[in-house]
Amino acid sequence: METDCTHHDSAAPEAETGETAPKSAPALLSPGTRLLHIGPHKTGTTSIQSALFAAKDAMAGHGVDFPAHSRHPMEAALAVCARPGMMGDAKPTDRHWQRLVDAVHATGRRTSVVSSEFFADAPDDEAIARIVDDLGRGQGREQSRDQGRDQGRVHVLVTLRPLAKIMPSQWQQYVQNGLRMGYEDWLEHMLRKAPYEKPNPSFWRRHRHDRLVERWVRVVGAENVTVVVVDDRDRDGLMRTFESLLGLPDGLLVPVPDTANRSLTLAETEMLRKLNMEFRGNGLPDEVYSRMVRGGAVMHMKNACRPAPDDARITTPRWALEAAADIGAEMAGRIAAMGVRVLGDPALLSVVPSVASAEETASPQIDPEVAAHALYGALAVAAATPAYPPASVRSVHQTPSKELVRVLGHRVLKRLKRA
Repeated sequence: METDCTHHDSAAPEAETGETAPKSAPALLSPGTRLLHIGPHKTGTTSIQSALFAAKDAMAGHGVDFPAHSRHPMEAALAVCARPGMMGDAKPTDRHWQRLVDAVHATGRRTSVVSSEFFADAPDDEAIARIVDDLGRGQGREQSRDQGRDQGRVHVLVTLRPLAKIMPSQWQQYVQNGLRMGYEDWLEHMLRKAPYEKPNPSFWRRHRHDRLVERWVRVVGAENVTVVVVDDRDRDGLMRTFESLLGLPDGLLVPVPDTANRSLTLAETEMLRKLNMEFRGNGLPDEVYSRMVRGGAVMHMKNACRPAPDDARITTPRWALEAAADIGAEMAGRIAAMGVRVLGDPALLSVVPSVASAEETASPQIDPEVAAHALYGALAVAAATPAYPPASVRSVHQTPSKELVRVLGHRVLKRLKRA
């Protein structure tokens, strides 16, 4: 961060209204465009990626290709942006990026769409230029970047949500990748402690949205960038925007249920944060965290447990909401001055939500059933390795939840250490 995030002159509205803002009509992209959706994180990326992947065969019948081999080509984006993978995961290589580039080139002159929020992590203009060059070139592999970019083929789409809604979601995602810092302490570091880079320097790289848009405009030009302000009150609005841009029939893109992508509740996040502290305190390797905690405990808990309506939420204090709204107003003003196409209502970025204060929120209490599912998920992964007999899975599965919580905690730590 270059300036103090909490000092701005722009005033922000005090509360959300119940009315839906008027929408701008998206103009159809030219045939043969390669639409590159760069996120950033927590702006509806997973929902649109799932919908595009599920509809890829139907889209092909309308002249639009989804060339990625999976819902989210995360490894490809991480590789080209020179970013490491998730904690404990294998580092992506240029092979992942080249596979995606080859798939895009195979679409020829047809319209195609690629989506990954990790493109927002591109470190500099050179990295952005490489992404645009590699995706924009035709099938002729002999064409070099020295001969000039085929920029017109790549159109960059940026989706934005208010920072007030991004911050709690991004914090719990960082916790899922090993973060040990509590939410309010994290907010203090992100909003009040210059240079605002600890403990997560990626946050403002992604979510200082005006600078994100500016970086991509410098490479592709304002005419090749569209910014969409996502309105959470219109649940299918982002789907309809993609359909309009790509020339797809209305209603072709539909939400795909995905329990594995749900956010954690406050109690679940706090349980995981405490586990992260124990994990680091015991000096266990990152690979164990990836396999047994994130891929075992967290994944099984997400799939097996559905949050109750009265579960305590991750609540942002009023001072942070106001600071986020001030930053949002400043970002909206700077983006408007860049000459990019903006769809949706930029005023949403500077709204101060009406929510209960952190002091009014009940202390999070983890349900024993939830804790049991988390423990079982880790144990199931341990049991799936050759070192552990399959019979142990059956034994744990038949154990009552409360006994799992009391007895198996020590066992999972021992097995983690042995792994």
